[in-house]
Amino acid sequence: MSYSLSIPQSVNRRMERLPAEVYDRLDSAILTLADEPRPPGCVKLKGREDWRIRVGDYRIVYGVDDEQRIVEILNVAHRRDVYH
Repeated sequence: MSYSLSIPQSVNRRMERLPAEVYDRLDSAILTLADEPRPPGCVKLKGREDWRIRVGDYRIVYGVDDEQRIVEILNVAHRRDVYH
């Protein structure tokens, strides 16, 4: 059974401003998180309950609620900007 995805409007707007190629890769990676919220290569962030995956030079930071089966996308940004 897959997880539900929660993507805030602010993250959606930020993604829409990216080049189409980058947007498509990020969108595909986010949709994959619904089936496998902790895919190979994901990293748990230190000092937080959040996770991140790499998509080229971009990072997707997200939280997982296993009880309610929800993946919440918290941030999508270039690697130099994602943790600010």
